[in-house]
Amino acid sequence: MSLRCLLSDELSNIAMQVRKLVGTKHPLLDTARGFVYDSRNNLQMRGLVVLLISKAAGPSTAELSFQHNMVSGIYSSQRSLAEITELIHTAFLVHRGIVNIGELKSCDGPLKDMQFGNKMAVLSGDFLLANACTSLAQLQNTKVVELISSAIGDLVQGIYYENSRSSENCLTDDIRISTWKEQVFLSHSALLAKSCQAAMELAKHSTEIQDMAFRYGKHMSMSHKLHSDLQPFVKESSSDTMAFSLNCAPAVLHQEFLGRDAWIKQIRELQEAIKAGKGVTSAIDLCRCHGNRALAALESFPPSEARAALANIVHAVTRFS
Repeated sequence: MSLRCLLSDELSNIAMQVRKLVGTKHPLLDTARGFVYDSRNNLQMRGLVVLLISKAAGPSTAELSFQHNMVSGIYSSQRSLAEITELIHTAFLVHRGIVNIGELKSCDGPLKDMQFGNKMAVLSGDFLLANACTSLAQLQNTKVVELISSAIGDLVQGIYYENSRSSENCLTDDIRISTWKEQVFLSHSALLAKSCQAAMELAKHSTEIQDMAFRYGKHMSMSHKLHSDLQPFVKESSSDTMAFSLNCAPAVLHQEFLGRDAWIKQIRELQEAIKAGKGVTSAIDLCRCHGNRALAALESFPPSEARAALANIVHAVTRFS
């Protein structure tokens, strides 16, 4: 079920332009490297989940006459949706390679190279997004178009929230975990959740099954983000301390338990303070809570290898020992 072949043409077009940036420190290079190799196996995860949940649900009673259009228990339209989901995610990854020219230092590289990199990030991301939107229209399903379009809007809003906050190395705003959840849903969970729901709509499943698919996508991706946030605090490593964001879940929860004033006093020793406080354990509990909700949503689907694989994904991102 690898989706790498689905993106080969688009990524090769980007790679040709990125080659011109070799020798600079433009972030688009790091983004492009991730397309070729990702040690954490995060790439294509969203498309894979869409395929798995499509297979787990199977055909609906309303679509039994169209089972001849299925391959390995998945409709061709659902496979197209998996590709669309990955293209949208990749487009926003490329767009994240844009740098703020005003904050550049002389050691970052020549200004003209950074400006060129920004143009490539914009054009390449737009190119991928345009392909995704064209394929989305070809599905000829109004509800699916509305769902994925709203997910794109959520992504834009989520990234706006991320960029409008203070940088990772500065004091953050006084946000609560409820606000953190809202922002993470927009920037990390909405695309997968709505893609899972759209996959059920393409197979003409009931509203209840669509809702369960949405819940699985939402809570599994929330667990995935929490798992990523927790790594600097739970991973045993002999190397230097891992970098972490002050807007990550353990930091936000630690601030809530500690209080804003004490949080500011501890800012220079933040990582060790979070390790000793309740933020890490609370984030682990929250991660497992979302994981359990995702597993509960899966109970609505009949037992199968695909359902077991979806459950294994949840188990993987909620394991910390």
